[in-house]
Amino acid sequence: MSTSSSPTPTRDPLATLRIDRSQQTPTARSGKFTKAIIVLLFLLLISAGAGFGAMQMGWLSKEKGSLSEWFEVPDAIRPRPEVRVTRLVIESGRAADATVVATGYLESRRQAKIGARAPGRIEVVHVEEGTKVTKNEVLAVLEHADLDASLAATEASLLRARAAAGEQEIAILRNKQDFDRMKKLLASKSISDTEYEQAKFQYDGSVARLKSMAAEIQLAEARLREAQQLRENMSIRAPFDGTVISKDAEVGESILPGGMGEASGRGSVVTIADLDHLEVDCDVKEDYISRIASNQLVEVAVDAVPGKKYQGIVRKVIPMGDRARATIKVKVAIQDADEKLFPNMSSTVYFLPSQSPSEPVDEKPRMFLPQECIVDIEGTEHVWIVNREMHVELREVTTGKKKESRVEILTGLTKEDRIIVKPPKLTAKQPVKLMD
Repeated sequence: MSTSSSPTPTRDPLATLRIDRSQQTPTARSGKFTKAIIVLLFLLLISAGAGFGAMQMGWLSKEKGSLSEWFEVPDAIRPRPEVRVTRLVIESGRAADATVVATGYLESRRQAKIGARAPGRIEVVHVEEGTKVTKNEVLAVLEHADLDASLAATEASLLRARAAAGEQEIAILRNKQDFDRMKKLLASKSISDTEYEQAKFQYDGSVARLKSMAAEIQLAEARLREAQQLRENMSIRAPFDGTVISKDAEVGESILPGGMGEASGRGSVVTIADLDHLEVDCDVKEDYISRIASNQLVEVAVDAVPGKKYQGIVRKVIPMGDRARATIKVKVAIQDADEKLFPNMSSTVYFLPSQSPSEPVDEKPRMFLPQECIVDIEGTEHVWIVNREMHVELREVTTGKKKESRVEILTGLTKEDRIIVKPPKLTAKQPVKLMD
């Protein structure tokens, strides 16, 4: 009898793996310990430095107030506030006593973009910028060869209709004679009633035919007027006397009535304006509109014409306010406009208190400044100015009358000074930069 032996258990290979630490030398173990000590010392030094820095910062904040007072920041890297500057306005005469001063722009009382009443392509332009034109003068012409041919055909149709009517009148005369003869013959019993009636119907028919031809003539005349109007629509004319201030299209460009844009065609060929009747469109603050009335005398200064004041009159106060800007629009007509004035020029309007231009006027020059430039320091009026080195200086001034938003300057400033408008919080000799 055979006996079976139990199987030998299999041994796990991973269990036999071991790290032989007996091979590590004492030198390697001491090297790792030294590295750990160095890292620990480094961390302790960092912690000590941070604590010392915090103590120093606390001392600075208590003793000096801020780092900017402890360390001197160079002007080159110090941020400079932006400021807006203005200069003194020198005025004399009646403008110096103006109750309200407003700014605006010149515009022509009559100004229009002139286009065509029909679409087409420009064949010729007769004017340039600056050309003076009169009412109904031809400014440009559109291509119209097809309309010329249509107009000629319409004229020919009218001539033919009139010629046919002339032939019909002759036929009526002949039929009238025949009809009169038939009446005599019928009275003498020489013809029958049928022959008489035939002659009568022929005469009446020729008369009716003439009336039909007259209607055809009227229709041909109407078509002729239509063709002539279509041909006239190809001519672009001036609606009033004026000056060409803009040439908006050139020969060869297409044009559409109403101005559909450049993608579809030009809307106008030229822009003309009546430069003999200019006015200023200005905005007046609501607070001062009560000082302005229709027909009030004004003086107008134009930046492009220094040293001259134009005489004007308030033409209209527009009865509508601007909610966003708190202003009222006022139209001022210039009474002595000359060739130096053009639309869109910047202007200053001085609304005068007196209605009589013959009253004596003080011609002594006076200096004015916007009220928002003045700074009150302990009851004394000052202004901030920007010197040549772009640093600010505080200057004491003596002021006079205050009118609207401006104040008269008696002493303390010169016309070369650059005065800051609405100055922010500044310190003496602080560097700044000017707004563009």
